[in-house]
Amino acid sequence: MNFHIIIPAHNEASSIGLTLDSLLNQSLPPTRVVVVNDNSTDNTQDIVEAYAEKHNVISLLNSKSSNQHLPGSKIINAFYKGFETLDDNYDIICKFDADLIFPKDYLEKLAVHFNNNPKLGMASGFCYIEKNGNWVLENLTRKDHIRGALKAYRKACFLQIGKLKPSMGWDTVDELLAKYYGWEILTDESLHVKHLKPTGISYNKASKYLQGEAMYKMRYGFFITLISALKLAHKKGSYSLFKDYMAGYFKAKKENIAFLVSEDEGKFIRNLRWKGMLGKLV
Repeated sequence: MNFHIIIPAHNEASSIGLTLDSLLNQSLPPTRVVVVNDNSTDNTQDIVEAYAEKHNVISLLNSKSSNQHLPGSKIINAFYKGFETLDDNYDIICKFDADLIFPKDYLEKLAVHFNNNPKLGMASGFCYIEKNGNWVLENLTRKDHIRGALKAYRKACFLQIGKLKPSMGWDTVDELLAKYYGWEILTDESLHVKHLKPTGISYNKASKYLQGEAMYKMRYGFFITLISALKLAHKKGSYSLFKDYMAGYFKAKKENIAFLVSEDEGKFIRNLRWKGMLGKLV
């Protein structure tokens, strides 16, 4: 299978080389790796240029954008700039972060999963972070959710869901839309990916409001948003986050912000969410 990989990178000089080394050493090599250097002020560009000079599979695209940290929109806009440079000869398109170390058989095992199941639309391994010298699961979400750091899409699924949404919540709505169109999603617990920077470490107050806004734009409705916000805040150990999430939801509703999904897709998403919540209670 042909894997095209796009890596948005902003000030990743400490990790991008490790990420690229792990991709170059794959038992199933990627066909293309595009690093989008998004407004970095460190020597990310120099490091990637050195790799690109030695390896034809790697290319660098320098991009200028806002210095403001905007989860979702900034990284997906960078993704699209890289996507526009690629040809159409791919089976799997990946959006990876620039602070990951992949096991040697990562792409090979994903290819096996995709080949074995023609309805598999998305697949990934699991992120692990270092704590006290040990690599432990970065347990931020459900185990059946594919983290935004390591997304891999079958071409047909990627195109059918309308590609990626430049918004906070893009890595949730993509899965919901994939299920809407009948695709399956798989997370392989045997694939341990080292995540060098914990998720959300640079989130600011404004970006935390965007979580609630995303729930509105996915047409969750009030009650599902309330329950989801409580669960997220509890998982992260902060009641103030619950208030931020709900404030973001009501702000988006008041401003009548455009939805990310259609009415039919929203109805499917709400039914899916209720089914999941009630299933856990039973």
